[in-house]
Amino acid sequence: MIRFKDTITTDVLIVGGGIGGLCAAIASAQNGVDTLVAEKSDSRRSGSGATGNDHFLCYYPKAHGDDIMPILQETFQSQIGGFHDPKLTLRFLKESIAMADRWLEWGINMRPFGPDYEFMGHAFPGRPRIWLKYDGHNQKYVLTAQAKKAGAKILNHSPVLDLIKVDGEIAGALALDVSGEEPAFRLIRAKKIILATGTANRLYPAAGTPGSPFNTAFCPACTGAAQAQAWRIGAKMVNMEMPNRHAGPKFFARAGKSTWIGVYRYPDGKLLGPFVKQATRYVGDITCDVWNTAYTDVAHNGTGPAYIDCSEINKDDLDFMKAGMVSEGLTAVVDYMNRTGLDVTKHAFEFMQYEPHLIGRGLEVDINGESSIPGLYGTGDMVGNFRADISGAAVYGWIAGNHAAQTAKTCELKDVEGSDWVKERTELYDSFVERKNGGTWKEANLGLQQIMASYAAAGPYNVRSETLLNAGLKYLGDLRKEAVSSMSVDNAHGLMRAVEALDLMDNGEIIMHAALERRETRGMHIRSDYTFTNPLLANKFLQVWQEDGQVRTNWRERWGL
Repeated sequence: MIRFKDTITTDVLIVGGGIGGLCAAIASAQNGVDTLVAEKSDSRRSGSGATGNDHFLCYYPKAHGDDIMPILQETFQSQIGGFHDPKLTLRFLKESIAMADRWLEWGINMRPFGPDYEFMGHAFPGRPRIWLKYDGHNQKYVLTAQAKKAGAKILNHSPVLDLIKVDGEIAGALALDVSGEEPAFRLIRAKKIILATGTANRLYPAAGTPGSPFNTAFCPACTGAAQAQAWRIGAKMVNMEMPNRHAGPKFFARAGKSTWIGVYRYPDGKLLGPFVKQATRYVGDITCDVWNTAYTDVAHNGTGPAYIDCSEINKDDLDFMKAGMVSEGLTAVVDYMNRTGLDVTKHAFEFMQYEPHLIGRGLEVDINGESSIPGLYGTGDMVGNFRADISGAAVYGWIAGNHAAQTAKTCELKDVEGSDWVKERTELYDSFVERKNGGTWKEANLGLQQIMASYAAAGPYNVRSETLLNAGLKYLGDLRKEAVSSMSVDNAHGLMRAVEALDLMDNGEIIMHAALERRETRGMHIRSDYTFTNPLLANKFLQVWQEDGQVRTNWRERWGL
């Protein structure tokens, strides 16, 4: 049996040491309460923000004017604007520049081009530019140091496996110590918990290299843990039926479009979109933000491939572009250019659409970042009713951290020792270690990807239907039973991966149940049995949760201003 380490007690537990988790930790610790971050890897280099970023969405009155509403509308119409509760988005925008100021003060270069903030990229010509250009290559190191300085404790190599609820409220978590070859459990008692585990990847076969499940645009170690853990204790999920599909350089499987200073073209030189004829540092070609399926469309109809053309930029712009790529963590692309002599001012670079994943889909939270389970919060890419990527994770981490800490001061810790739920979960994980021969976590993960691609595929040119989704749920249930009864692991790392596979299965199940309820076609959700878009659902979000052993769904109005 896997041994237990000593129980840890804290006021606020943060699950995940990414951008949102670290900002939540700083805010919480500055309120004077005990704050602990449980991180799967090492917070200095983990999550989707591990290698940096260069765009930070925010509202800056000096640049944008005193009226925030045009910036709110621009956010809704941007590449991240589809699934927002306006009430949350407005609060984020109001607090966003203060977070940029904090990052600058802490040592992240938010003003790399002069004495003031500059806004570049992901913009329509003649419209407000809302993405602050910065150099975030060191952001994880800086935020980790700042969290420790504020008094937060960071427990690296300790992924949380399950949440513990007592009398309807959050009470703690079961974590796994993977710092050595032999795994160990650890109970964490907490008054409040903030989930910040990022995107959900590895749900579908990797578009560029299906046999390499870790070759993904976003962090492959982010596997929907928060959605799965919250789902298992009855929290409400929202918008899970609408996976996102990003785009970027073909086969590099690394996101990043706005950093490129170029225009997208067909093979014959014709422009792919109508927005710009020549890109600049400030306004690039936004075509594939608007026409999300462009690269799949041109492959499907035979007019492709589609390329980015940077032939009209000068050396200064090329150096600027490469520096931006380093800031954003696209070093593999830059290294490839330098190693092979590829010159993007002379050679076209093909782009592609990546596989579906979850970003901005998941836990439903309120204006303070709190979920439907009292004491349980969420921030960042695993939130389902708000998304603003790096800046959204940072700002809502700050909001959730402050609220959790302040309310924790009047709460009592609950006893989690002897929990039947913990006993059930630890017995499951024990069985994987004790089983000497069996299937592997990778087989379970690949099996899930095959089921998702076959029965719950996300567009374009992929359809869903009641019969397909019901079959998918049946096969997913079979896969889960097989995995639970036969998976075997050799060490702590293998157990962590096995848990990821089960978390991904939970995410797949949520997607299928929600997709069954959405009886229409909208965006990447294409129903062959409901081919129309239902206007009555235009401003509604679909909630899905578990209650008394049953899956529940509900349509609600967006939370307006």
